[in-house]
Amino acid sequence: MTDQSAPKNTSRSTRASRSSGGSRSSGASVPAAGSGSGSASAVPEPRAADAATGAGISRRRLLGTAGASGLVLGAAGAAIGYTTAPAGATPLTALGSDRAVFHVKHQPGITEGLQSSGHLVAFDLTAGSGRKEAAALLRRWSGTAERLMAGEPAAHGDTGVARDAGPSSLTITFGFGRSFFDRTGLAQQRPAALEPLPAFSSDRLDKARSDGDLWVQIGANDALVAFHALRALQKDAGSAARVRWQMNGFNRSPGATARPMTARNLMGQVDGTNNPKPKDSDFDQRIFVPGGGRPAWMANGSYAVVRRIRMLLDDWEKLSLPEQENVIGRRKADGAPLSGGTETTAMDLEKPGQDGTYVVPVNAHARITRPDQNGGAAMLRRPFSYHDGIGPDGTPDAGLLFICWQADPLRGFVPVQRKLDRGDALSPFIRHEASGLFAVPGGAAQGEYVGQRLLEG
Repeated sequence: MTDQSAPKNTSRSTRASRSSGGSRSSGASVPAAGSGSGSASAVPEPRAADAATGAGISRRRLLGTAGASGLVLGAAGAAIGYTTAPAGATPLTALGSDRAVFHVKHQPGITEGLQSSGHLVAFDLTAGSGRKEAAALLRRWSGTAERLMAGEPAAHGDTGVARDAGPSSLTITFGFGRSFFDRTGLAQQRPAALEPLPAFSSDRLDKARSDGDLWVQIGANDALVAFHALRALQKDAGSAARVRWQMNGFNRSPGATARPMTARNLMGQVDGTNNPKPKDSDFDQRIFVPGGGRPAWMANGSYAVVRRIRMLLDDWEKLSLPEQENVIGRRKADGAPLSGGTETTAMDLEKPGQDGTYVVPVNAHARITRPDQNGGAAMLRRPFSYHDGIGPDGTPDAGLLFICWQADPLRGFVPVQRKLDRGDALSPFIRHEASGLFAVPGGAAQGEYVGQRLLEG
């Protein structure tokens, strides 16, 4: 966890028009809930028979109308009235129609806004599978990802789980772990940036839930759309790869707040404010691998550090509000620094309190993680929260699926985590339980599959 903000929970994906094939081939005209923004859709006109008799309205049609217009059923179940939707409310039809594009310069799922549902999956190639099988698998996966992100069913054996939904801002992202290059005979093409991460004192890593040959990130604003993609990709793996580990996460749903806001984590804190922004002049330099470098196949790609961070919520929730705020260095209510102002006000690290100590404690999480306190080290955080029930000790198995993106993890994640390791006030309340580092190549051009320049170069 760092103070470098995740993207706000608003969709930056491209809205698919109704004529572009964005709805599923099942013919459903009202996509299911999913993404973040859009204008209200008109209430469907009643069929002639319905208008004449008031009868014949199907349950699906009734529910669809309710989602778009705020339908209210009378207490007796027979009387039907309409209320005006609250200002700024996002209709279900708009949520489902949000669409991200597969063939882009950088793979989808990096710069888009936070999605409400996600799956992280690592695969290992099976015995006997090498470069040829890996290439065929990435070709299948890329084809499936392109179809599903467009709101279309999988080409073969589609489960129909999401047949009624639109794309719902679905993104699918693929990466390669360090071991992938040995398994495929491509060790000479392995990037230097994939050197193993150093050990940290807060690590309690489960090797079975760490690393992997291949990594897939799935995100969507509808849980069934995300699950549908997960199942399709697992089936596509066939005999070439098997699941090593899987983690499931969530974020606040688009439209759940009165205005777009920085996300909160399960500790209730506004989780990050200083994320690099695409409009920053050095954004691409910090987040993406430039063209013309080595290895050439990583041009326009990025490196993802993935950490499963358990939050010790029972211990955290015993702290008073002022104690929690001192640990973070920001107000819990609005994310503003303890030195004053609003969430985006620059933190005054030198401001003294009445007792002579700094208002923002020297070991506060937000102070330690500031880029200007780490030689300019920066990363783009795009996490999911998770909750996997209650552990054997009776405490919540919950926390953060930390995902950060950078052009070089040795200059992004590692310096910041080393500094946190030396005295972060948050450390007693978290535990790093799994870890992975993956090379995520640039986006596939039209007619290409992800990783083709590596596997066929």
